[in-house]
Amino acid sequence: MTIRFDDQVVVVTGAAGALGRPYALELARRGASVVANDLGTDATGSGRSTDALDALVAEIRAAGGKAVASHDSVADEAGGEAIFSTAIEAFGKVDALINNAGNMRVFDFEDADPAAARSLLDIHVMGAFHVTRPIYRHMKQRGGGRILFTGSGATFGSATQTGYGAAKGAIAGLMNGLSVEGAPHGVLCNAILPAAATRMAQVMNPESFVEIGKATSRFGETNTGANCTALALYLISRECQSTHAMFSAVGNRFARVFLGVNDGWLAPRDLVASVDDIAAHFAEIEEPTLSGIPSSMIDEYWMIDKLIQQAEGASD
Repeated sequence: MTIRFDDQVVVVTGAAGALGRPYALELARRGASVVANDLGTDATGSGRSTDALDALVAEIRAAGGKAVASHDSVADEAGGEAIFSTAIEAFGKVDALINNAGNMRVFDFEDADPAAARSLLDIHVMGAFHVTRPIYRHMKQRGGGRILFTGSGATFGSATQTGYGAAKGAIAGLMNGLSVEGAPHGVLCNAILPAAATRMAQVMNPESFVEIGKATSRFGETNTGANCTALALYLISRECQSTHAMFSAVGNRFARVFLGVNDGWLAPRDLVASVDDIAAHFAEIEEPTLSGIPSSMIDEYWMIDKLIQQAEGASD
C-alpha cells in the first residue's frame, strides 16, 4: 500500500450505504481513523435506523481499525456541526471529508411533487453545505485538507431524474466555488461522479431501469461501490494535488469530466448583438469543440480578453 491514511481522520457521510461502506472499510484498512455518518434511512430518505452504521463501525474495530459512528442528519446546520464535533471529540482533527450522503426521488417533471424535489436539494446540496462548512473552517485554520463532493452522471440529463440531476448539478457549483476559496489555504476540493448498482436503483421507474440495464450490459460485475472506491480515496489522499475538478467512476472506467467553453463567436467591440446576429453565427456559438476549461468565473473573463486581443491583433 503506497497510498496510506495513517494519522489521518476522515469523515464519510452516507457511510452505511453501497458507496460509503466500501469507502469507510478501505480507509480504515489503510490506516485512517474514520468518522462514519449515516442516518439510516431508506433510499428515498425516509425512516431511520442505527443498525447498519453500528455494524460497520463494529466491523472496522474488530479488524483493528479506528472508527466512530455519527447518527446525525446532514440536512440541517445542527447536524453538520454535530458530525464535526464527533470527529473532534473522538480524534481531535479532520484531514479529509467525503460528502456521500444522498437520497433518490424519481418523478416526471410535469407531475413533480415540490416536497420531493426539496428533499433532494436538502440532502444532496444543503447536506453537503452543512457538513462541509465547519470542517472547511477547521481545515483552513490548520492549513489544509481534502474535500470530496459526490456528483452524478444524472447531471448530463436523465428522464425522471430532473430533481436529482438539479441537485447534483448544484454540487458541481458548490465544489467549484469552494475550490477557488480553499486553494490559498491548502484545502483541495474535487467531485466524483460514481455509478453503481445500489439500493437507489430500486427507486427508479421500470422503463429507466430497463434502459440502464441495456447500456450497462457489458459492465459485468464492475458496476459496484467497490469499483468506485479507489478513485474516491485517491482524491482525498495526501498524494493527490488535484483541485477544482470532477471525475467519473463508471463501469471501471475512470475519467475527468469537464465544464468548459468553446471559442464561440466574438462580436465586434462596437456592436450590440441582435437576435439576427446570433442566428447568423449560431453554428460558431454551439460548435462542440472544447477550447478551454475556466478555473473560475474570472478566468473565463480573461479567456475572453485573450480572444479580444487576438481579434484586435488580426485586424491590425
